[in-house]
Amino acid sequence: MKNDLQELRRSAVVSTFGPGSVVDFRSGGGAVSGIAAGLEEWDQSFPPAGLAHPQVIRETRLQKKLGVKGFRTPPVILERGKDDDPDLRRLVAVRFPKWLQCPNCDVIKPERRWKNDPGEAYRYCPKCTEASHGDSKVFVIPVRFVMACKNGHIDEFPWDWWVGHKPGCKTAKRENSDRHRGLRLRSESPGLAGLILSCPECGARRSMDGVFSKKTWEHGPKCRGLRPWLANGNENCGNEQYAVQRGASNLYFPVTESALSIPPWSDRLQEVLGDWWSSLTNLDDHSKLEEYIELLAKGDLESILRELEMSPAELAEAIRARLTSFGQLRTDDLRPAEYRQFVTEPGRSRTPDIDFETRREAVPSEISPWISRVVRAVRLREVRAIKGFTRINPPGDPDSSEVARLSKEALEWLPAIEVRGEGVFLALNEEKLAKWERRDDVINRVSECEDRHLADWRERYGDDAAPQQQITPRYMLCHTLSHALMRQLTLECGYSSASLQERIYAGCEEEQMAGLLVYTATPDADGTLGGLERQGKAGRIEGILQRSLEAIEWCSSDPLCITDMMGALNSYSHSVCHACCLVPETSCEAFNSFLDRALLTGDGSGSGLGFFEDMLRRS
Repeated sequence: MKNDLQELRRSAVVSTFGPGSVVDFRSGGGAVSGIAAGLEEWDQSFPPAGLAHPQVIRETRLQKKLGVKGFRTPPVILERGKDDDPDLRRLVAVRFPKWLQCPNCDVIKPERRWKNDPGEAYRYCPKCTEASHGDSKVFVIPVRFVMACKNGHIDEFPWDWWVGHKPGCKTAKRENSDRHRGLRLRSESPGLAGLILSCPECGARRSMDGVFSKKTWEHGPKCRGLRPWLANGNENCGNEQYAVQRGASNLYFPVTESALSIPPWSDRLQEVLGDWWSSLTNLDDHSKLEEYIELLAKGDLESILRELEMSPAELAEAIRARLTSFGQLRTDDLRPAEYRQFVTEPGRSRTPDIDFETRREAVPSEISPWISRVVRAVRLREVRAIKGFTRINPPGDPDSSEVARLSKEALEWLPAIEVRGEGVFLALNEEKLAKWERRDDVINRVSECEDRHLADWRERYGDDAAPQQQITPRYMLCHTLSHALMRQLTLECGYSSASLQERIYAGCEEEQMAGLLVYTATPDADGTLGGLERQGKAGRIEGILQRSLEAIEWCSSDPLCITDMMGALNSYSHSVCHACCLVPETSCEAFNSFLDRALLTGDGSGSGLGFFEDMLRRS
């Protein structure tokens, strides 16, 4: 594919359409399916390579957690003047699958056996095009089935194996390749049982019934370890593989990590220093840092000191403090530090913070028995990085062998985007929460979800494996409340449901946490207009909270929903459906799992199961 296909949004390149994903394009009127190339191709096709590229972002805490020195945003082509040469740099996609089908005659065969025009990515059927008397080309389309394994490998569907050629078939032996008749995939009746694969050469026929059954592939071809997004990056595998539809959602699950930029990492110090930061922090003896800065202050560093309004001694002290904090930075969980920033009084910094600004609101008396903190996040910056992906199953353990790599060798950078926006933070009343989460009915209800989750986790990773996310009553409470608020906020302030995102703070071991942040999650102007954070003001937030609970107290699908007759078993949830609590999966950090609206509003029996049940009684 040497021609331009189409543009992708930056946010899509670090999520749905990251390296290793199958993307559908259009080329000259024809459909083209390609797999996004790995990170080495970023360096080669969109220089300069690595962190020398100008489109770089940094987030200190996330860099330490992921073991990289920085992040690259999906590259953007530079606009040129009328007399300048165009920017020819492009990201690369590799054609996949290579088997294509004519929509008129139903023939399927590899792309090299279809007609093409020089320099064009599309392919067309010469026989059907000729039959149309040249009115228009009959473009062939990518086949609908591919193979994938749980280790992230992907391969062509074994069409010849599936049809089961008769002995001596020339098509099976690839004889007379110039006149290769191919196979035929034709729908003779509804459903997979009516989709028939046949060989015109030998007459072999087989329906596609059972193509998605695991039992079908127990004795089928094993995975060859193909990684077409990495040049010469195939590896040994031999595991079972499964048939997947080319556009299926389980063909690509991005494994992402994110972090909010919080003090002291969010101030302007490192941004203003720029390339000087590495020079100043890589000294062998930091006790001489002040002398070194004084020497540089006589030259290029003078303007930077003036901008920071610091003396050489103050800058040296700020750098040493930053390095000390970096050494003490916890990377197992980045959220406790964020939670502390929301629940403690904001301090004052010498340098203005351009990435994190919060304003605490007085908690209205109407909600103070249940809510202990209300904070308006006037200014937020989130960095989201993609570190790999999984196929077949959603990501579980981020360090599992199931997580496929984005590059053949580990690089010092990963793809990421930054999101600047706003939000509302709520913390629950810890005293009331501690009493509520010790109730037997609460513990039993949450334990059912936790036991199902643990059983599935151990089936996937082994009996000794333990999930990273512990499912507790406070986690399910905060998570469900977040969904209720997101759904209500889309009505209150006009945001689309997909433009909001949640961040759950729930922990009861080393550090007690019980809070949630609902914030804008799009990298465009929709997230910076101030309409969301203003909903956290006293006089508004209590009404929004009340209405969000009332909206889910009764569901249009009750009594089926509240009695848990509509939930999927693999969602590890109770009493939720699309009519009451579910949100777009891009807005939920847990794929719409671990939810239970009865923990908020009760199950209708008046037992006190719901944390906010007495609030609803008072209304």
